[in-house]
Amino acid sequence: MSVAGRRLWTRDELIAAFRLYCLLPFGRLHKGTAEIIDLASLLGRTPSSVAMKLVNLASLDPAIRESGRKGLGNASDGDREVWQAFHADWQGMAEESTRVLQSLGWKESDSVAPGEPEMGYEGETREAVVLARLRQSFFRRSVLSSYRGRCCMTGLGDATFLVASHIIPWAQDASNRLNPRNGLCLSALHDRAYDRGLLTVLPDYTIKASPRLRALRGNRLAADWLLGLDGCRIQIPERFVPEPSFLAFHAHEIFQG
Repeated sequence: MSVAGRRLWTRDELIAAFRLYCLLPFGRLHKGTAEIIDLASLLGRTPSSVAMKLVNLASLDPAIRESGRKGLGNASDGDREVWQAFHADWQGMAEESTRVLQSLGWKESDSVAPGEPEMGYEGETREAVVLARLRQSFFRRSVLSSYRGRCCMTGLGDATFLVASHIIPWAQDASNRLNPRNGLCLSALHDRAYDRGLLTVLPDYTIKASPRLRALRGNRLAADWLLGLDGCRIQIPERFVPEPSFLAFHAHEIFQG
């Protein structure tokens, strides 16, 4: 066994690292970030080692590459395997990453963030509720991180008012409930309008307002914040760009066009 910073990464360690990669903006993938320091402590590695692994994972991210950033370019076969595993089964791998971290002594609050809806936990055990909320936290943090903590329609940057909104509703596609590409970062107002089909985002990432919103023209605030967005383009996230087929589903099945 070589020194801690150079020893081979186990699959469990890579799973924990990829989870953290999902939760941090690209600009925070450095050794001084508190979450990286915390994970390094759990893994018995240096913060530099963990930061380098996250930047290696970034080299596999098409959205990062298309933005002109390349990561370190030293991704291993294990990195690629874990990357593919998450993209093939977001829910299963989010749960596995939670178990991996909990086995290392990690703890995270199971509370739902302000403005985030409960997803229906009636009749569930305490353990099931905790797991469900941790899943919800993973989705929220992944989506908000991808959009750098700003509403993709308005640019609002106060997390108190932000929601990780599902494109295909939570109840209609269990396989993509935790897929960050099935998420938009929206203000609570725009989340409600999107959920009700009064706004949609087309596959070309432009916003379309429902004709039903025309009744709000007399309300200047509503007109500016809702109708005024018609034809505008959303802010594209730095990674986990919304899947066009998900956007098409919302536009065809939920939008009140």
